[in-house]
Amino acid sequence: MATNENLPPNVIKQLAKELKNLDEAPPEGIKVGVNDDNFSIIHADIDGPAGTPYENGVFRMKLILSNDFPQSPPKGYFLTKIFHPNIATNGEICVNALKKDWNPSLGLRHVLIVIRCLLIEPFPESALNEQAGKMLLENYEEYARHARLYTGIHALKPKPKFKTGVISESTTTRNVDQTNSSVKIADQKNAVPGAASPLAPKLENGQDQPAVITSTTETGVGGSMTAPLTHKKEIGLAKAPSDKKKMDARKKSLKRL
Repeated sequence: MATNENLPPNVIKQLAKELKNLDEAPPEGIKVGVNDDNFSIIHADIDGPAGTPYENGVFRMKLILSNDFPQSPPKGYFLTKIFHPNIATNGEICVNALKKDWNPSLGLRHVLIVIRCLLIEPFPESALNEQAGKMLLENYEEYARHARLYTGIHALKPKPKFKTGVISESTTTRNVDQTNSSVKIADQKNAVPGAASPLAPKLENGQDQPAVITSTTETGVGGSMTAPLTHKKEIGLAKAPSDKKKMDARKKSLKRL
């Protein structure tokens, strides 16, 4: 396995340029990651193509560059388990671009695109996974079921931990109840003493029924003090006998005359 120390300077320069280009303009469904201190191992995440048994999956793979790269092709491995005719159980990738069709002028972009195309169109004739290759040729539905099962177990995209913009019905109801309670308390504090309640029942002619005012008794330090209404009533009762006495006295004076 090569490292930055034993790769030729011109190769390092070319790799740095190509990796920068892959980062700025990645191929569709492919995201590349690299260690700046070691260009000999290049990781990539490949999205499962739509319409295939690998859809909704994310598959991590790596390319390993040898000391004489680019004269010899890199070796490719899937790190995510996958059920595929051209990918061995240990993750090794079998594709002509990394074998007999390799050309030093081929770049990493071309290699990664070819590997993703394998997920769209496998080649069971050159299978590394014989079970998957045989199943693909004899019963595609069974092969697709196995591939989807592997994808769901090993390569399913992680779900977000928190949902944004979603408020549960119970939370909304609780907030509304709290708001209504706050409004009621504020109305009670701001209410004018003796004013009719806004919820007071109405008479048949549509007029509001006046609120009933009850007399209250406040106890002071020296004893009890009646409310103003009670006090006025007692003064009226005391004045009635006095007026009657005056009238009786006037009648007696008239009789004497």
